[in-house]
Amino acid sequence: MAPRHRQRCGLAFLIGSLCCGGASAALSDTLHPFASVTYSHEDNLLRLSDDTPLAPGQQREDDLRSAVAGVLLERPIGRQVLTAQAKVSRVTFSHYEQLDYNGQDFNAALQWHLFEHLDGHLGGSYAQTLTPFTDFHSSERNLRVQRGEYVDGAWRFLPSWQVRGGFTRNKFAYDLLSQQYNDRTEDLAEVGVDYLASSGSRVGLVSRELRGRYPNQRSFGGIAIDDGYKQREIKLNVYWYLGETTQVQMLAGRARREHNFFTVRDTSGVNGRVTANWNPTGKLRFTAAGWREFSAVESSIVNSSLNKGASVNATWNATAKIALNGALRREKRDFSAAGGLVLPVDLTDTIRTTSLGLTYNPMSVLQFGVNAFSEKRSGSPFIGSGTYKANGMSLTATAQF
Repeated sequence: MAPRHRQRCGLAFLIGSLCCGGASAALSDTLHPFASVTYSHEDNLLRLSDDTPLAPGQQREDDLRSAVAGVLLERPIGRQVLTAQAKVSRVTFSHYEQLDYNGQDFNAALQWHLFEHLDGHLGGSYAQTLTPFTDFHSSERNLRVQRGEYVDGAWRFLPSWQVRGGFTRNKFAYDLLSQQYNDRTEDLAEVGVDYLASSGSRVGLVSRELRGRYPNQRSFGGIAIDDGYKQREIKLNVYWYLGETTQVQMLAGRARREHNFFTVRDTSGVNGRVTANWNPTGKLRFTAAGWREFSAVESSIVNSSLNKGASVNATWNATAKIALNGALRREKRDFSAAGGLVLPVDLTDTIRTTSLGLTYNPMSVLQFGVNAFSEKRSGSPFIGSGTYKANGMSLTATAQF
């Protein structure tokens, strides 16, 4: 049996077996089928640079249509809680018909409790989708499969103290032969200790180790290049509860990243993310985030970057049936010492994204949405990260039963 098929069967078995285990619960209360259709238009689908000449048969804009069907599940099983989603989609393009694909998205998670002071989570996911065009601008279809598994647990050994640990594995695989050097496995292991305040806040210290492995090595000048890496972190893990209106979460500290081949790229420094939620009224919500993190890059030249960014999202429930949402995001990616060489050129790019949307719920089971976005990148042509502009809009209708 193929590995991808085994993964899908494993998730289906987890969902099915746990559902059957608690036959006393009514399925009609926990299973919620849904379906949606979306029409989208983008004026630069492939994210081509502004100065890129169009090849014969190539154009910048295209229309997309997608149809989605799926089911949501949320079910208590004694003290445990199972949540799951299964979703399939069909996406078609008006001009770039060779990109048409069938998408899949399956995930399941079990929130478990044992005795009085042990709890945690266990879950897995499988997703098949088209690789984004941000760093891969070819009109050849390049499907990306992402598989993930995770487990974590915490032991509250004193009323205000707990220790915890966890392990997460994510695997990425790409269809196109020319992109399979981006296939990778990322393993994250962590242990930590937390102080739990009576107010609901939490402060702790966590030690993490992330390992990345690339099975398909690139060759340069007849030399095989191992893009694998190891990253060690020690971070503060803070959840600051200031009441129903304000919460702040931070996972930040110091990280050191070491590379298997290009050791000149080894680096260390501040690494982390801060997120704040503010709900000044019952109808208005804001979420702001800032980060400085290492990230994978799906490029033909470089495979990682140091990202610094910030974002703001706002949602206004104007009426019981109408909601407006908007978002601003800016991220700078640093590809310094790409390929192990220190070069006298700018090896960064900056992506700015603005989006605005409106949703209308004429009834509890039906929702309509319209969204528009604008994306601009000032890039570095030396590493294939050119400057471009892209704008788009979408119309969506969703029904949940």
